[in-house]
Amino acid sequence: MKTHFHWAGLLTAFFCLSAPAADLDRSTVEQRLAKADKTHLADLRRKDLTGLDLSSLDFKLADLWGSDLRRANFSNSELSGVNLDLSVLSKVDFSNANLSNTSIFAVHVGGANLSNANLSNSRFIGIMDRANLSHANLAHANWGADMKNQSMGLMRASLNNVNFSGANLSDANFDRALMRFANFSGANLQNTVLFGVDLSGADFSGANLSGADLTGTSLEDTNFSGADLAGTKFAGVKDKSKLKGLSSAKNVDKAIID
Repeated sequence: MKTHFHWAGLLTAFFCLSAPAADLDRSTVEQRLAKADKTHLADLRRKDLTGLDLSSLDFKLADLWGSDLRRANFSNSELSGVNLDLSVLSKVDFSNANLSNTSIFAVHVGGANLSNANLSNSRFIGIMDRANLSHANLAHANWGADMKNQSMGLMRASLNNVNFSGANLSDANFDRALMRFANFSGANLQNTVLFGVDLSGADFSGANLSGADLTGTSLEDTNFSGADLAGTKFAGVKDKSKLKGLSSAKNVDKAIID
């Protein structure tokens, strides 16, 4: 399957190259956060914050749009509602951070640590391959394809080889995402929308997929051992003979397999 992520690379490269060399340290960031209010946000826009320890800080009143945050440590930090569009987040540490209601659009978050992070109601479009989202909360998150901006190719979430083990993805939307070889073992995917998703080689062992919509998905070598499939929709799946672990899955008789 051909993917179209040239737009993400071009956009992030452009903003990184054009960003001023801020060279801020933690104390300077703390000073800007302390002075911020709702009408005057802390100006961290398009700043170079690579590798900084910014753990346990409150960024709710910060402008981080287009910033270079590679390898920065935001563990245990407060970022709810923050706009992270066009930022570069590869290998960033968001473990245990609050990212609820955030917007993360057209970014590269490959190899990031988001374990135990709160991403509920967040919006994401970009590349997050090989990231760690184990035990993260993505309830009601909208990580589905952006069908309104097609001039630059299909803008969707690339989540190949992501660790979602033990995560809460209930009522989330991953429409048309790429999730090849993703690990969903023990995850909660109740009523999750996975329409048209490439789930080749994914592991759903022990996961709760009750009510999930897997219509039109690619499921070659996908493992469903011990998964709860009550009400799971498999409509339009091309080759059901390649599904693994159905014999040990729960409530297979209650799945909707057309």
